[in-house]
Amino acid sequence: MAPRGGAPCLVLLVSGKRKSGKDFVAEALRSRLGADVCAVLRLSGPLKEQYAKEHDLDFQRLLDASAYKEAFRRDMIRWGEEKRQADPGFFCRKVVEGIFHPVWLVSDTRRVSDIQWFREAYGALTQTVRVVASEQSRQQRGWVFTTDFPEEAKATWHVLFRPHFGDQLSKPSVT
Repeated sequence: MAPRGGAPCLVLLVSGKRKSGKDFVAEALRSRLGADVCAVLRLSGPLKEQYAKEHDLDFQRLLDASAYKEAFRRDMIRWGEEKRQADPGFFCRKVVEGIFHPVWLVSDTRRVSDIQWFREAYGALTQTVRVVASEQSRQQRGWVFTTDFPEEAKATWHVLFRPHFGDQLSKPSVT
């Protein structure tokens, strides 16, 4: 069931591996649509906020790309997975509470359960966007291979962006 808030006209679920350019694509789309029309939502926001509350941590420092966040990353992932197992829509409901923009752009959709929740709650209004980048581009953005992170969402995508390092969104490769 959809939470309280405005009923969106479109829900875009953006997915991609770490450092693939998801935030870049999301912000570029929001810029084109306008901040009054499009809200960029991040599922990691309510996750980090709840984790900080339950573990007496600095929420703001968990939001940035700092050593502070990295020190808690593994435990935060484990904790988030436990929350999702108990309630798959927990973070999805939190992120859309009180949002009244007509277009919702969820910039960090990582799990099939997140996609399923949005599809069940918003049906055909939900569209998926996959951002794909080469390992070389991701490494240039600071990505380092690690084996201990959960596998990302495997789904069928409505739109596929292939931004390359240094590219502008004005000429994306869309397949």
